[in-house]
Amino acid sequence: MIPLPDVFRRLPLAHRALHDIEDGRPENSRAAIRAAMKAGYGIEIDLQLSSDGRAMVFHDYDLGRLTGAKGPVQQRSASDLGQIGLKGGDEGIPTFAEVLEIVGGRVPLLVELKDQHGQMGQGDGRLETAVARDVAGYGGPLALMSFNPHSVAALRELAPAVPRGLTTCGYRRVNWPLLKSGVREHLRAIPDFDRAGAGFISHDSKDLDNPRVADLRAEGAAILCWTIRSRQAERDARSRADNITFEGYLPDALS
Repeated sequence: MIPLPDVFRRLPLAHRALHDIEDGRPENSRAAIRAAMKAGYGIEIDLQLSSDGRAMVFHDYDLGRLTGAKGPVQQRSASDLGQIGLKGGDEGIPTFAEVLEIVGGRVPLLVELKDQHGQMGQGDGRLETAVARDVAGYGGPLALMSFNPHSVAALRELAPAVPRGLTTCGYRRVNWPLLKSGVREHLRAIPDFDRAGAGFISHDSKDLDNPRVADLRAEGAAILCWTIRSRQAERDARSRADNITFEGYLPDALS
């Protein structure tokens, strides 16, 4: 297990960076990343894979919600994706490598690899390989995570020096209708923490009463949580978690 650097417990983490579409800062955009850094926050971002094997900073599997284009991200090259404008901004989709260069180790960067399998199973490893290539030699505070434990286990082999964690939740059927019930049951118990060599979880704030979360914290795991949208929710979450991932308001940025 690679421990999570202490800065990840101190600085609130801006969910998909400090985005505000009314201010020209779409989620996971360069503008949102720069705004989070200027405000003194850590940053959480998401990664999808391009058709030519590049890690792209983008949340959804499909382009439709966040851009004027349609279709799966995986069917477009990195160059094409870079030319597709993000709604509410004036820029295209950035590569992970570019974002690492922008951040340059100045604030903590929490990176979620999106599940590429569809059922949280064993994937082909292309996204994990792309991520490992990009992070090689990066010197700043960085942590990688995924809902898919197979992805995190792969990172244990591909990027062994980078802290790893699991993105977790209660896996209610209403929120995960496409996941098989057996898969939801398995993941709900967070049984893969040790196998993946994880040092932290980032857990749904609505499920922080889960006894497994308390057990992991007692064993020394760092507990992050998502997604906090008010100061009251932050106060509630901090009694059971070490730090928050937030959006929609500005928490105190503690140095």
